[in-house]
Amino acid sequence: MEGKATDKGFLTYLEQFISDHKKQLFDSVLQERTKKITVVLEDIFQPQNASSAVRTCDCFGIQDMHIIENQYRYELNPRVVLGASKWVHMNYYNALEHNTEACLTKLKSEGFKILATSPKENCLSIEEVDLSCKNAFVFGTELTGITEVAEQMADATVKIPMVGFTESFNISASVAISMYALSSRLKKETNNWMLTEKEQDEIRLHWYKSAVKNADIHEKEYLKSNFFDNL
Repeated sequence: MEGKATDKGFLTYLEQFISDHKKQLFDSVLQERTKKITVVLEDIFQPQNASSAVRTCDCFGIQDMHIIENQYRYELNPRVVLGASKWVHMNYYNALEHNTEACLTKLKSEGFKILATSPKENCLSIEEVDLSCKNAFVFGTELTGITEVAEQMADATVKIPMVGFTESFNISASVAISMYALSSRLKKETNNWMLTEKEQDEIRLHWYKSAVKNADIHEKEYLKSNFFDNL
């Protein structure tokens, strides 16, 4: 009877513990979520920047993030993230020697185009990115930017157009500006950016588990009572 409940039956079961107001809020937010754009953060070591990036993804409807931990652990500041990490799916890559390669290889296998961010002059502007396909945007460390591995594996490098003396934005500002511009364009220029019904149910179940007190106990009880149905 060990395992995780992932079927629609458990979703229906948990609904009894969710208020109508919260269910309507979840449904409304899900209508604005997308998996066509994702954010990849490589070795971000400042908790404030790490937390701001999660809040940005939540605010602009980016459901998935990918966290690469080669040298540094990705730490969140509760006063900055404000619970956003409960609503955004965060995928961690820290088990291997070459975590950047593992992350980007996985994303490519899922059909993502890898776009590494850079302040270099010969980069593609984010305003010119083709949003008809799935895109993963890689942001590097606060001090050195993306690694050579990330740049070599990228399908293209992109930049935020700037006209001042300063070479680049800090990481939290870069993520915020990029996701605002890209998510706005995505909804205006494409018609297949929304989640599928299956994706919505998977995320809704995750959110219900985050919102229901003692959800793990309810899950065990549900699995126990439905043991023979699941054989």
